[in-house]
Amino acid sequence: MILVGAMVLALWGIGMLMGAPKKARWVMISILMVGVILVQITFIEGHPLREATGGDVRFWALLIGFAVIIAGYRWLLTKLKAKAKAEATTPIQTGTFSETEINRYARHMIMREIGGQGQKKLKEAKVLVIGAGGLGSPALLYLAAAGVGTIGIVDDDEVEGSNLQRQVIHADSRIGMPKVFSAETAMKDINPFITVKPYQRRLTEKDAEALIGEYDIVLDGTDNFATRYLVNRICAELGKPLVAAAMTQWEGQISLYDPANGAPCYECVFPEAPADGLVPTCAQAGVLGPLPGVIGSLMATEAVKAIVGAGEGLRGRLLIYDALYAEPRVLRTKRREDCPACSKAH
Repeated sequence: MILVGAMVLALWGIGMLMGAPKKARWVMISILMVGVILVQITFIEGHPLREATGGDVRFWALLIGFAVIIAGYRWLLTKLKAKAKAEATTPIQTGTFSETEINRYARHMIMREIGGQGQKKLKEAKVLVIGAGGLGSPALLYLAAAGVGTIGIVDDDEVEGSNLQRQVIHADSRIGMPKVFSAETAMKDINPFITVKPYQRRLTEKDAEALIGEYDIVLDGTDNFATRYLVNRICAELGKPLVAAAMTQWEGQISLYDPANGAPCYECVFPEAPADGLVPTCAQAGVLGPLPGVIGSLMATEAVKAIVGAGEGLRGRLLIYDALYAEPRVLRTKRREDCPACSKAH
């Protein structure tokens, strides 16, 4: 064994003196070890050469096995470090993000599914959120925090004290302020690097198409069916993905309606609005305060995934969350060939 160790050192030293690269020196040592193993296997027990080179093949097999494991681990570690470094730095183009923004979005940029390119897509994205109430509140806050570059807000209401049980984007000090401006204040406090466009109005047939046409994706958190069907029809006509959600008491639902990409639209799934008074509003039936946070956060999640192209979204699936029994359910949905909203759109 001492002889083999001396030969290894000699080969390494000669290689250094001759200026041979490390890879070549390791190749020479590997050839030596193969020779040692052959000696242990082919020569009889007690042979002087076999005894001089260790005397037992199991020792060398164990030693070589450990060496291979360590070398493999180091190689894998080097590859992973290089990959992580490339994903964290290469996609970020000079001038796209300031140093402060890079630090702000670092947790996104190190994610394989987002990275620098995904964060750049978020910065360039334009998202319209209709409704700055219970569902809009968490959605707007998380879209702002995520770094969505331009966020539009449509709402014609003012902040009331009864909103604050669940509409976390607003504050007691802003009671009486239009919700769109209250939301803008909170969003800019979280992230001054984004652009917020407040529209203090109710969406109508007259301006819906022009407004929705300016944005890449729409989030609908409204509480009336007329607006829901209007938003869905315009999104279907313009080929805009629509994340729509609703809730009451303990239950919420959400889906991504995107007929331009083969998924059904809202009207495919809900062909007719319920009769007046059949579905009570949150003001009439009540709603659990944290429930909008759950569903609204899911809306922001679906929007971010759709923008960066990560994972599997809720296209063609309706997620229903029962908070009272902590039970989520997912239902498959399909397009209707005779749907008046999307059958002729695409």
